[in-house]
Amino acid sequence: MRLLAIADIHGKEFKIKEITRNIDEFSPDLVVVCGDITHFGPGERAKSLLDQIPIDTLAIHGNVDPEDVLRYIDESKAVNIHLKECRFKGLKFVGLGGNHFSKEELDKIRSMLDENSVFVTHLPPYKVLDNAIFGIHAGNRDIRQIILERKPRLHLCGHIHERPGFDKLGDTVVVNCSAGRTGNGAIVDMDEDIKVKMLGD
Repeated sequence: MRLLAIADIHGKEFKIKEITRNIDEFSPDLVVVCGDITHFGPGERAKSLLDQIPIDTLAIHGNVDPEDVLRYIDESKAVNIHLKECRFKGLKFVGLGGNHFSKEELDKIRSMLDENSVFVTHLPPYKVLDNAIFGIHAGNRDIRQIILERKPRLHLCGHIHERPGFDKLGDTVVVNCSAGRTGNGAIVDMDEDIKVKMLGD
């Protein structure tokens, strides 16, 4: 299966046009949007942007998306996977949007993840593709711990505009698909092996 993963659109229409161009060029089966769809709203902007993506799309919210973005994802053509699992062509996706998590939410995510899952968050795991300004590690420790415990096959995230790329945490391939600066996300081919191509400059 081929995924086009992207985060940090921040309400920019031209990023949606780039997504459409990359769909035409790379023919992914699915688009996964890893949060910060808007730039502090308005919520309906999320629906407007997601509805322009011409193929099946999964989405979560990010830290600058206001609370009503979740409702507008639900109303859009995309599937909202925040605190849910979703199967697409037999592959399980588990989503955790935003940047503040209760113990109950973290426990729910743990219960859904397994070694064949794709874990979709906005925040990266602590000390993996999370170097922000001045090199400070701005990733999330809970997400790191969940990945090490549950060993999902792939983890898609964004948030840190400075560090798009891919790496590994234990057995899990981690892709920061942020388009916040000059990136356009990533193409991820999931066959026996996982192959990642970063898009943009």
